[in-house]
Amino acid sequence: MLADNDAIATIAVMDLQTARSFYGDALGLRERAGSDNPEVITYESGSSKILVYRSSFAGTNEATAVTWAVHELETIVEALKAKGVVFEHYDLPQLTLRGDVHVANDGFSVAWFKDPDGNILSIVTASP
Repeated sequence: MLADNDAIATIAVMDLQTARSFYGDALGLRERAGSDNPEVITYESGSSKILVYRSSFAGTNEATAVTWAVHELETIVEALKAKGVVFEHYDLPQLTLRGDVHVANDGFSVAWFKDPDGNILSIVTASP
């Protein structure tokens, strides 16, 4: 039923200006022009969209909200750190922490970070 339709990641935030600084400036996402709703910012990320909206429930999700599959994960981690992004470190038995990147024995790597509202975001190694 939904397989042929695009999905949009949706993230609740308390303050849209703070979110704009984080998602646009720190993460480098492209803001989509033309929204007529002052409570919503839509970003483009590759061929995907991320909708950021004002909500009193911002940051209440304790699981990962958005994941980007990337090449050169370590390079991106360093670039984000230079922009002030702080990475999360989790004690997960199947992963080894190397700097800010969690690595599995099969070569899978992931790094987690939070936006200013505490929403958990991640970047993972893309499949070849």
